[in-house]
Amino acid sequence: MNPERVFQILKMPHVSEKSAMLGDTANQAVFQVALDANKAEIKAAVEQLFDVKVAGVRTVKMKGKQKRMGVRRGRRSDWKKAYVSLEQGHEIDLASLGG
Repeated sequence: MNPERVFQILKMPHVSEKSAMLGDTANQAVFQVALDANKAEIKAAVEQLFDVKVAGVRTVKMKGKQKRMGVRRGRRSDWKKAYVSLEQGHEIDLASLGG
């Protein structure tokens, strides 16, 4: 896979309480990914970028929220989230990725 496509697929790690608990207990990492990315591309991108073995990938499309600014209404964009399960003995330290 070409290096530019890796960074188009994996946008950023998704940091929340739930993703932190999954990282500690279930050896999973959660990423925000491109809407057009499929599970095979996500798996290849994570393996290439972090040099780990991926056991499985689950994806969820998240609907954008309705927001208001005064009387004007707007809508945030839809986005896609990927739960990446890692093989036993492999891990990704997402805390060191921040800047």
